[in-house]
Amino acid sequence: MYVLRLCLLALLSIVLAGCGSQPTHLRSVDGKASVDSGSRKSIRSDERPPIVSDRFVLDSPDQQVVGRVQIVRAHYDDTFVDIARTYNLGFDELVQANPGVDPWLPGAGTEVILPTQFVLPDAPRIGIVLNVAAKRLFYFPTPEDGEPEIVVTYPIGIGRYDWATPLGETEVVSKATNPVWYVPASIRRESAEAGDPLPATVSPGPDNPLGKHVLGLGMKSYLLHGTNKPAGVGMRVSHGCVRLFPRDMEHLFELVEIGLPVRIVNQPFILGWLDGDLYFEAHPPLIEDTTDWQDLVPSLITAAMIQQPNGQAAVHTSRVQNAAEEQLGLPVPVLKGTRNMRATLRNAMRVINIVTYDHLAAVQLIE
Repeated sequence: MYVLRLCLLALLSIVLAGCGSQPTHLRSVDGKASVDSGSRKSIRSDERPPIVSDRFVLDSPDQQVVGRVQIVRAHYDDTFVDIARTYNLGFDELVQANPGVDPWLPGAGTEVILPTQFVLPDAPRIGIVLNVAAKRLFYFPTPEDGEPEIVVTYPIGIGRYDWATPLGETEVVSKATNPVWYVPASIRRESAEAGDPLPATVSPGPDNPLGKHVLGLGMKSYLLHGTNKPAGVGMRVSHGCVRLFPRDMEHLFELVEIGLPVRIVNQPFILGWLDGDLYFEAHPPLIEDTTDWQDLVPSLITAAMIQQPNGQAAVHTSRVQNAAEEQLGLPVPVLKGTRNMRATLRNAMRVINIVTYDHLAAVQLIE
């Protein structure tokens, strides 16, 4: 599937390159992507097909940063829910990366930053690693002999602050397709008190909040699952379980076997090296997190600098401080003599807006 997606992206690049500077447009016909020069949604000559942002080949087993930041121009009727689902991002990720932009009506032509560059969690690269602070899953499959290591990453919805997703180490203990949801008594009580009583069980189908695929964890009552409400992916909306976009969950379900290790971590501030530059990615700490992450910044920087590749780099202190305070969720270069974040965004890749309001068609375009 990934090879097919890459081939389609390459083909789309060739088609668009042949259009020169003439306005070109994408539309969906019978669920298939096509190029139409008469549509109202124009593509500029400097806009390219988006990168595949859910799978990255690692140049080395120690690579710490993957992907690249992209920027897309919103259509008049776009919302962050539409953009997030199309570009494999979570709602909160978009909100953090775009302060001051209305998530429900960004406005026609508004540039929206797509935070599709990631510092990998500071954890063993075995199985699945969930960083609840970033609301993102990272899956490290065991490579075949002679094949490079890869990481697969998806946005996730996690537990509300009063139903927090637990931290710790566990494993996948079960797999199920078209599951029945046996509603826990605590959730039934909460729903009844809210005037919306739930049955003891919910059969497979469009009303089942578990979606079509479920991975059971060794932590009792906690699951990785799809959802019948994909708008909530990337937010704190669940009763502790981890939810994914249906297409992401279907793909993960195919890849994962019972017994796969799962590690759930909380790392709102994380640093990583890429091509001799140090990047600092900061997310807002979870509301129940009592750790003073601002106080930990100096020790995090010290630990990262021990790994520096050339032994001569120096940190730009004000950039570190700004990143820690702004908490945009974007990897910010923080070494002296490197391009600052404003310059980085000016030079970020501008990509085609492929939001179609028919999400199946959007997925088909990049798959």
